[in-house]
Amino acid sequence: MSRIRSVATAAQTATQTATHAAASVASSVDRRAFLAATGAVSVSAGIGYALRPATSHAAAGGPTPVALSRQAPAAPLMPYRSGTTLASVAAPRGTSGYRRLGDGPAWDRVVRGDLAAAKNGREERRTALAAFVQFTDLHLVDVQHPLRYEYLRAQTASAWRPQEALSVAGAVALVERVNALRGAPVTASPLHCVVTTGDNTDNNSRSELDWFLKTMSGGRITPNSGDPRRYEGVQDSGLKLYWHPDDNLRDSDKALGFPKVDGFLDAALREVNSPGLGLPWYSTVGNHDALPGGCWGPGDSYFSEFAVGGRKLMSLDESRGAALWKAVKKGRDPKGAHFKELLKSEARRMRSVTPDESRAPFTPAEYVKAHLDPAYKGHGPAGHGYTQENLDSGTQYYSFRVSDHVLGISLDTTDPGGHYEGSLGTAQLDWLERELKANEKQLGGGSYVVVFSHHTSKTMRNLRQDPDRPREARHGGDEIVSLLGRHPSVLAWVNGHSHKNDITAHQTPRGSFWEVSTASHIDFPQLARVVELADNHDGTVSLFTTLIESSAPHRTDYADLSQTGLAALYRELSFNAPGAKPALGGEPGDRNTELILKKG
Repeated sequence: MSRIRSVATAAQTATQTATHAAASVASSVDRRAFLAATGAVSVSAGIGYALRPATSHAAAGGPTPVALSRQAPAAPLMPYRSGTTLASVAAPRGTSGYRRLGDGPAWDRVVRGDLAAAKNGREERRTALAAFVQFTDLHLVDVQHPLRYEYLRAQTASAWRPQEALSVAGAVALVERVNALRGAPVTASPLHCVVTTGDNTDNNSRSELDWFLKTMSGGRITPNSGDPRRYEGVQDSGLKLYWHPDDNLRDSDKALGFPKVDGFLDAALREVNSPGLGLPWYSTVGNHDALPGGCWGPGDSYFSEFAVGGRKLMSLDESRGAALWKAVKKGRDPKGAHFKELLKSEARRMRSVTPDESRAPFTPAEYVKAHLDPAYKGHGPAGHGYTQENLDSGTQYYSFRVSDHVLGISLDTTDPGGHYEGSLGTAQLDWLERELKANEKQLGGGSYVVVFSHHTSKTMRNLRQDPDRPREARHGGDEIVSLLGRHPSVLAWVNGHSHKNDITAHQTPRGSFWEVSTASHIDFPQLARVVELADNHDGTVSLFTTLIESSAPHRTDYADLSQTGLAALYRELSFNAPGAKPALGGEPGDRNTELILKKG
């Protein structure tokens, strides 16, 4: 059985070598070896940022300086598999129709040597550098929101999902899973933090933002808006296009085997209690957090008034829906003029709903202010990466300290003009390069770097200019890959958006790094990812990725409408959702992996 260097041994070795490493740093030929030597004390001995709020540095400044913690856990952690997809994964029973879930076979770890060869004996030598958890695409959704376009379900499965009324219960169960993890699965490092990579909300509404922040930091959440006494969405509309769980209606989903679940809608709107993460957590913005509907240009007064108003469109002629979706996909209507005209022309077909000011869209400044609110601090840090500097500069990107030896950089890849694909403006691209250079000028050559964003390199193709900065160019994924590849300190680019597990090796003329894209937590298989970094002391670094499910059991009980029961049903419904894509789980090499990288 392969073994990680014991915590005690690592701590002793680090103590003996740290002084020598620090003294000889000026003549060091390998800054990453220096980091590993000095880092073994704090990380391998369990002195982690999980024990205290970390700090962040907003767009205006340089990387956060290293600050050591002095506390250690009572007992050393050990490698483990329990509670991860290395032990078991939800899997369907049967071969057709609506399928129940149960315990399925584990996903093994795959060693990928695309960028460097895996050397024998590294298990005995390695020391941990950092460990964190990635959440992405939670899509906490107000299912009764007037601006939702569920009627486009025939054009895209993402317009409406049978499981989405349970998104808060599902997210809270994910928080519970992370809180139950015994550190990092491979290196036994303490988990230093959780980082979200965008689409934390679904409709850019203040109600959803409150639900997200309470889910992450702890609190009681009532995932309801409008009439506090009853549901007013598409699932009691009488329209066969949608699953009616409480009704005998033979809708399109029941025709596929979806069950009748008495009391479902009442249970979906009941209060949910989140314990909050037991770790510091950081937030990255996604297109659904920045734009109404995830694709319309912000700031339109018509959409703002419609969002809080008392009318909701629930059905649409299929030909009109197809035309609208085509315009969205092609990016032909970023300001939503077509959508606005459609809503106006369909006014007579709309259903009356209870108006609610909490459904109003939030601005980028309001997004940052909400994170800075002490009521949502949880285990910190204050602002969850965002600072007053972000408010003053009107930015949503920053750097922060993942661990003593890993710098995190969180980007804002959303399109300010409206579209679901992304890019970076020149000002942010220049800031990113300055941040990377400043890091490398620090003592010992600086820290390793992990970059976080919502969009993937393949979905940063939207180069439309920012309406507020018409003279500023926009830059796509290829340019970002080129920039990151010029800096050997960069180990990984971690992102989401695609709702799919996909790990890409990037080799550039001057360097290499891994791009780690993780599936969403609204579409099956509803996963988060633990990422660990370790120095193998043989000229290579290993990045370990381990996927985790929520704490909800794989098996469901339709009579169990408790918070836990709803989280289990959330997963099962997502598997069976019409249009669900089995490929979102990725190939074995995109799931549980060891990714080898040469040290720069």
